Amino acid sequence: MAAHRKPRQRSLGGNTARTAVTLALAGAATATAFEGTGNAEPQLTPAQVKAKVDKLYQEAETATQRYDGAKERTDATQRRLNSLRDEAARRQQRLNTARDALGSVAAAQYRDGAIDPSWQLALSSDPDRYLDGAALAERVGDRQAGAVARVREQLREIEQLRGAARVELKSLRSRQAEVRRHKQTVTAKLAEARRLLARLTPPERTQITGDGAAADHASRSASDARAALEQAGPVPSGSRAAAAVAYAYQKLGSPYVWGATGPNAFDCSGLVQAAYRSAGISLPRTTYAQINAGRRVPRSQLQPGDLVFFYSGISHVGIYIGAGRMIHAPNPSAPVRVAPVDEMPFAGATRVA
Repeated sequence: MAAHRKPRQRSLGGNTARTAVTLALAGAATATAFEGTGNAEPQLTPAQVKAKVDKLYQEAETATQRYDGAKERTDATQRRLNSLRDEAARRQQRLNTARDALGSVAAAQYRDGAIDPSWQLALSSDPDRYLDGAALAERVGDRQAGAVARVREQLREIEQLRGAARVELKSLRSRQAEVRRHKQTVTAKLAEARRLLARLTPPERTQITGDGAAADHASRSASDARAALEQAGPVPSGSRAAAAVAYAYQKLGSPYVWGATGPNAFDCSGLVQAAYRSAGISLPRTTYAQINAGRRVPRSQLQPGDLVFFYSGISHVGIYIGAGRMIHAPNPSAPVRVAPVDEMPFAGATRVA
């Protein structure tokens, strides 16, 4: 019946179709515009990029010093653990020798019928069973009782060593976790700095990182160092300070690598440590410790070889070379180079030689 027929759908055509398409395109354009507004990063000027990158490098260097310190403590803990394990192994060897000697005596007495079969415990590989009970000492006489007492003492010492080793192992694992956390912080900061620098043109990057100035200084040699020292101040040419400065000059142009102490790459405190190591002076690994390694000197009395520190957190260090300049390992964007001391906020200076 006509009343039950399905109504015929009207197709869009003419003005109606054009209106629908227009509205759909307008909606898509609006959605795209809103999406772009939400995701697009603001366009930074080179000066703004430089400010952000400098801040990231400073934060990364602070994390680097914490990483260096944590790694130094981790390495020291690992050495203590290895020493404890070695000592425990040596004590165990002596214990085994003493146990073998007692076992031989017990076996001989057993064969002669002079000892109870319970002496078979003496041949056990289990020290607790072997040393169980005071009856053992009573059966073997005074001389063997002394030997048993010594074995007991050796066993106690070994257990103490193993207990200390367990403590060191727990500490080592905690320090290794700390190292990993600082490493993650450093790599994240440096990755963000690289991302920001990648948005600049090559000339803009050069302007920010100062690579051209670094290249000019990278060709200097040890003879340049001696000439600079003669002009810079009253440091004897044969002094350890002069030797450290000469080493730093030889490393101009070496890449900055966080956590590195040479001989081909350095971070800031790694360069200072390596320079003075070459001069026969052992310095701590981090800037926080290096600033307390010598005698504090005011800025007005700086001499070549003095260590100069920067930022309120003492997170950067360089080697003063005179005339208001230093050699330092700046950051991953620039190699070891000569720079003015005024380049960063001055925090203090130390004379170590």
